[in-house]
Amino acid sequence: MKLDPTKMKDWQVAEAAEANLKPAAELLKDLGIQDDEWDAYGKYLAKVDVTKVLKRVGAGRKGKYIDVTAITPTALGEGKTTTTLGLVEGLGKLGKKVIGCVRQPSGGPTFNIKGSAAGGGLAQVIPLTSLSLGLTGDIDAITNANNLAMVALNSRMQHERNHDDAWLAERGLKRLDIDENRIQFRWAMDFCAQGLRNIEIGKGGKLDGYTCNSGFYITVASEVMAIMAMSSDLADLRKRLSKIIVAYSKSGAPVTTADLEVDGAMCALLVNAIKPTLMQSIEGQPMFVHCGPFANIAIGQNSVVADKLACALGDYVVTESGFASDMGFEKFWNIKCRCSGLKPDAVVLVATVRALKAHGGAPKVKAGLPLDPVYTTENLELLEMGCDNLLAHIDIIRRAGIQPVVCLNAFYTDTQAERDLVRKVAEKAGASFAVSDHWLKGGEGAIELAEAVIKACDESNSFAFLCDLNEPLKDRIEKQVKEVYGGDGVDFEPLAMEKLAAYQANPDTAKLPICIAKTQYSLSHDPNLLGRPKGWRMPVKDILIYQGAGLIVPVAGEIKLMPGTSASPAYRRIDVDVETGKVKGLF
Repeated sequence: MKLDPTKMKDWQVAEAAEANLKPAAELLKDLGIQDDEWDAYGKYLAKVDVTKVLKRVGAGRKGKYIDVTAITPTALGEGKTTTTLGLVEGLGKLGKKVIGCVRQPSGGPTFNIKGSAAGGGLAQVIPLTSLSLGLTGDIDAITNANNLAMVALNSRMQHERNHDDAWLAERGLKRLDIDENRIQFRWAMDFCAQGLRNIEIGKGGKLDGYTCNSGFYITVASEVMAIMAMSSDLADLRKRLSKIIVAYSKSGAPVTTADLEVDGAMCALLVNAIKPTLMQSIEGQPMFVHCGPFANIAIGQNSVVADKLACALGDYVVTESGFASDMGFEKFWNIKCRCSGLKPDAVVLVATVRALKAHGGAPKVKAGLPLDPVYTTENLELLEMGCDNLLAHIDIIRRAGIQPVVCLNAFYTDTQAERDLVRKVAEKAGASFAVSDHWLKGGEGAIELAEAVIKACDESNSFAFLCDLNEPLKDRIEKQVKEVYGGDGVDFEPLAMEKLAAYQANPDTAKLPICIAKTQYSLSHDPNLLGRPKGWRMPVKDILIYQGAGLIVPVAGEIKLMPGTSASPAYRRIDVDVETGKVKGLF
């Protein structure tokens, strides 16, 4: 059956392609993974024990390491995962032993606006339904581990309120004296549920918990998710979980999961979740799917262990960072690569004519509503003005010591003149350039991109971190705003300055990496400032600490850790064929 994405929905393409799925055992054999190093989840999915594999083959670097990032996206996204899959398939067409690493889709966007992050057209991870609806249970396990910590916290507060020190001592407990106004942790749910952002819990009687203000964040914003993505093995995961600060005592001392004695049980829930899941592209290349933090509110990367595993087994490894280069790539560059010890050989910067026109002043792209005709008809003036955003992202990647490969993720509505214009701008800026038709043609359409990436991998680069961790926290935040985002400086609100001073004074936190939480829709903190905004300063209203993940998190602008559900969410179009049991409507 010929697959034509112009006439089929993504889920229909995926369903048809799944007729040619390779059994997981075949993929594992081709990768050289032995039978005692993986567990089957049905015929086509497998969990891989990274520790066992690396102990046998060695953790030394082997494969060329490629990161895929993007320009500032519209609300529809610009096909970064699709390009990641296309590049994997293109390298496969050239006979390379290639492995892809992507994040697990969050239930929030899957049932809301953006879809399941499986890719699209002829560049997808399959089986789509398994990927989109829970996979092997990792996100559920992370949700449960997060919420177990909250159960322990609320229970402890209740018992300390209701009983004296002697009663506590009989049960081996020491009073923690938790300040209900300084609770740092929240409940987690992997849906977009704005009505749960701020709640009151414990209402009722003496036995109904401790009454206090609380709330939810989406699971992918949980510190437990960030810890999973950054842990090098189970022992590291266990250690990091014990450091999570859930609250502060009335004297100002941090209260951790270890203080609540819940850290071990949290780790027990995650024993299987730390193992990446093996899936495949439509064209049969192996894909490791693991973790799913967003880049606007977290680190935006798949796991360190998945990338290390892939680099030990493949000749080329394609990994993906969330959102644009100011968000996902910056955190890949300055956080993930520090943690993993891996350094990229090439970076692909994805752009679309649609997004560039938006940055040039075209009417706003709104999810769920028809596009303005300007996006599907030639308009070189808007496109050229929008290329300032492309140039900003080229400069960000160059600041890391790498010349990017700019990939124009081709839409079939793009004109040749529009494609030529983007090529001219990118090459004039010193970047390599490739047009890729992977959505329409799969690997065959990505050969130009694959060849450009191979060439980039063979060239030396001068990759280096933005900051030395010995530099003061305040200086590092300001440096990131000025040199990565292009702002004029930072305005810290009093609460942020107070916390910053405390973190700087503590030797355990003064050298932690910076993970700024801000909008993904602008290089600035303001989603309305498109293109390459000038003359702005970033307001930082709060600074969070993820001690287990090892991150200082400045919060810039109005950023929500629990997104909202739109008026036209994807769940309205997802259903089941009751005759076959097959899910339809996913994208």
